[in-house]
Amino acid sequence: MNSLRNSVQLIGNLGKDVVIKEVSTGSKKASFSLATNEYYKNNKGEKVQETQWHNIVAWGKTAEFMSSILTKGSQVLIKGKLQSGSYEDKAGEKKYFTEIIANEFVTFDKKEMPF
Repeated sequence: MNSLRNSVQLIGNLGKDVVIKEVSTGSKKASFSLATNEYYKNNKGEKVQETQWHNIVAWGKTAEFMSSILTKGSQVLIKGKLQSGSYEDKAGEKKYFTEIIANEFVTFDKKEMPF
């Protein structure tokens, strides 16, 4: 039941290519934005598309696989958890962020897997 307490599952498209970095500990970190779309009809009966953008982060082998498979526009299912934090920018202002830490993913693109 603990895995249900902070659980996120999204299907969307990458807004840009995966950026991978090696952090000081030697671990790999992947990051990218994911767009999810919802559709509804407004009061005039017109179909409306609403897009939400999500910041995705992955670590280790998951990060490496993502960077070798996914590209801008790829459709993917992400499973993970929410993480929020804050930092101080160069001007001394406090900034807040929320990101999804991905621990599993499935791509719907028809590409050969590198493994």
